Amino acid sequence: MTTTQLATMTALPAPSLPERPTLAVIEVTRSRPDRPEYHAKVQTLNATVVDAGTDGGWTVVRLAAADLDAAALLDLTDSADAVVIVGGEDIDPRFYGAQAGYPGETPHFIDADEGQIALVQRAADRGAPVLGICRGLQIINVALGGDLVQHIDDGIHRNIGVPIDEILSTHAVVVRSTSTLAAALGDTRISVQSAHHQSVGRLGAGLTPVATAPDGLVEAVEHRTLPITGVQWHPEAPDAPASQLPLLLASLYRAVAAAEVAEAA
Repeated sequence: MTTTQLATMTALPAPSLPERPTLAVIEVTRSRPDRPEYHAKVQTLNATVVDAGTDGGWTVVRLAAADLDAAALLDLTDSADAVVIVGGEDIDPRFYGAQAGYPGETPHFIDADEGQIALVQRAADRGAPVLGICRGLQIINVALGGDLVQHIDDGIHRNIGVPIDEILSTHAVVVRSTSTLAAALGDTRISVQSAHHQSVGRLGAGLTPVATAPDGLVEAVEHRTLPITGVQWHPEAPDAPASQLPLLLASLYRAVAAAEVAEAA
């Protein structure tokens, strides 16, 4: 499939739905009083996802998983048509059978980990669309039984020793041409913004790698049979290509529409 064909597929209008579907945007926490600069950066990124969802035809519900228990998060998202899990702190290693004390370790929010993992597992059971961004990709992988590389060597994936506003690094990614992700983005060679020090290790059940960085690191995964995709980069970053996030959300929208059609058949 050529890049032109992929772009044509992406340009097709999404099927219309009788009403605006509900998109649940799930972040880690709405409060980090000990790290105000980091919190401000994360909040800016998360607000961009909310705004893009609203502009893309969704009714957006924004929730912080650490500020709820898992049962409450599942209850508040029970009627959501799709879920986006956004970036944030490292997942506590107990959830993937590893130990704490690794290089670059961040604070952990166990309630957020539990709630977001449960959310992905329920979506997988229901066949509901999920998009994971950065930490969100790692949550997807852990929720489906995978693990993480706890620290990657400093390289192209984040800027080191700079203010938080300069931490995002720009690098190339190659996307598998036969993937749903390539169809969504309309291209197989893209530029991304990333800022991570961990990556997927053993892949969770049903997941396959669909994008890599120049150093060979897995940059995106998707499920072989379910509408679940995770990207390790930040399409919502201010310097990311402007179309990336809207295209990813449009792909979620199409997945919701397809499910509506299948249910009505």
